[in-house]
Amino acid sequence: MRNSRLRRARPGVWLWLAMVLACSACAATGPGPAPGAAQNLTPVSVSLGDVSLNKVAFLVAADNGIYQKYGLDVHEFITAGAADRIRRSGITVPDDFVDRGNGDDAEISVGGGSPLINSMTTDARTTQRVILATTDSEAGFHIVSNPAVTSIDDLKGKRLGFTTPGSVSNLIALALVRQKGWTPGRDISLISDGADYSALKAGRVDAFIGSEIYYTMAAKNGAKDLADLSDYHIPIAGSGINAEVGWYEAHRDTAVRFLKATIESYALMRKKPELVYAALAKWYGVTDPRQQQDMYSQVARFPEKPYPAVDGIKLVMQLFPNPELQRHAAEDFYDSSVVGELDRSGFIDRANAT
Repeated sequence: MRNSRLRRARPGVWLWLAMVLACSACAATGPGPAPGAAQNLTPVSVSLGDVSLNKVAFLVAADNGIYQKYGLDVHEFITAGAADRIRRSGITVPDDFVDRGNGDDAEISVGGGSPLINSMTTDARTTQRVILATTDSEAGFHIVSNPAVTSIDDLKGKRLGFTTPGSVSNLIALALVRQKGWTPGRDISLISDGADYSALKAGRVDAFIGSEIYYTMAAKNGAKDLADLSDYHIPIAGSGINAEVGWYEAHRDTAVRFLKATIESYALMRKKPELVYAALAKWYGVTDPRQQQDMYSQVARFPEKPYPAVDGIKLVMQLFPNPELQRHAAEDFYDSSVVGELDRSGFIDRANAT
């Protein structure tokens, strides 16, 4: 994977940056082993999936020496599909952060549990992974619409876009439709590959389900931020840390260190918004101060204790008519032991208190 080796491409710059930032991170962020200059780092490849605020903690961890603090040499990237999708709404991810593969061979993936579970039970080629943590367990997406749509109720008889079948946005759409008592295909049309501004402007959808990176751009795209779906309290198997099963069994200690770095990075984000703004500008090209601030306002919704989203996993199993999926129990898809250990040890409380 050419671009998954991003941090090896500029060894001198990254080594200097890691050493400088690791020192400041250690002083500012609390528990964990201090890195040594001669420390042997464990390599880990990480696919970040889509472009959203859910992925910024991992960029902050890389940019501020947190991975190195836990003895990790993390090579993270965004897939070409995710970069292309966000490009259709006007945001360009730097080419050297994009991997042209699909991320299947990454040891850790950061993404939605819903698409992962669906893919593992419908596609024989999908890498088998286990959900170790969920950082997005209740729908916080918004519905973005054309200005003519007046309310969620006004979507009846119209077209609502989501990303791909089995995705988190697909799950949210189905859950919302169920709450409204509507029947997909009769009362509302659910349109795949329709969750971007190009589809909205072309009139292929009347509205779409979008994350904070989308709904904070509504006004500049002549669209309406129609509704905040957090009001509907929809449990989701959203973005989280998913490990390849064989790798996890052989490298559980590395997974534990990655979870520690993640928890510490989220804690740092809550305390230092300027680090989030810098990551948004550097990796996503989001430089508008108002949009950065609007996105940062959502940081508070991320859980301090990111246990796997069991209720969201159960909802996936309810809403997707997949016979293979129905042969499983929810427990087949997650392992809460790592977060549980970090919680019982007091690590999570200490990370969020310092």
